[in-house]
Amino acid sequence: MIWYYIDESITDGDRRKGPYSIDELMEFVKAEKVKPKTLVWHSGMKDWVHWEEMEESKASADFVENNENGKAAKTAALSEEEQVKAALEAILAEQKVAKRYAGFLVRAAAYIVDNLILSVVGVFILMVLSAMQLADLNAISEAMNAYIADPTADNAMSKILEANGTHLFLSVWGVVQAIYFVVFTAIKSATPGKMLFKIHVEPAFGLLTLSGSTKVGWLLSTLRYVASLFTQFTMMLYGIGYLIVMIDPKRRTLHDWIARTYVVYDRSIKVRARSNDEQEK
Repeated sequence: MIWYYIDESITDGDRRKGPYSIDELMEFVKAEKVKPKTLVWHSGMKDWVHWEEMEESKASADFVENNENGKAAKTAALSEEEQVKAALEAILAEQKVAKRYAGFLVRAAAYIVDNLILSVVGVFILMVLSAMQLADLNAISEAMNAYIADPTADNAMSKILEANGTHLFLSVWGVVQAIYFVVFTAIKSATPGKMLFKIHVEPAFGLLTLSGSTKVGWLLSTLRYVASLFTQFTMMLYGIGYLIVMIDPKRRTLHDWIARTYVVYDRSIKVRARSNDEQEK
């Protein structure tokens, strides 16, 4: 049986330690590397649990005492078949917790959802500005309809920009958009669109949280948003800033490269609390 535990002393990188045999884990208990509240997992378990909840922990005190008195028997070496089985279990456990990078399609879908939300907010802003007589809603609507009907017309875009209130609307909406992406990424590591598809942003380097992910933070979130503006400019170059996701092993866009971030699927360490009946058994 292969065991892993979470090393709380590690603040950068993978905190999961293993694989170990039960006897090696007992030695860590003796050395107080594994404590009662340390999260542990072994092959066959569904969730991570605290060491004190495991049946093996009840025998750990006797194990430590016997070792100190020199009474503990030496553990027999694993047979060749057991070693192969242990190696396979370790590989499966590694694959189970490995990061899965979000690809082009799922990120595009999340981006569409975010822009739909921002579009609704934009309509609301435009209505408020119109009610305050700071924008001519009818003139803007007519200009936009003309652009949609014939976007290749020479003055199609200029009519939109010349409509009363357009510049104010674009300024307000631009600020709202920046706040939307920066705040959600800094606090939740994901916008609502990313949350819907269960993906989030992680920095290449950062402090690890209990969930096994790393926080983005305000400074990096702001840098990433500013960098995303450069990625948007590459739409004039066939969207190369976005398309590099399809060839990069870690599925990074141009602004991910600049900010040193990547987008991964959600994963977390689940701590299952045992019931009183289970603990009494």
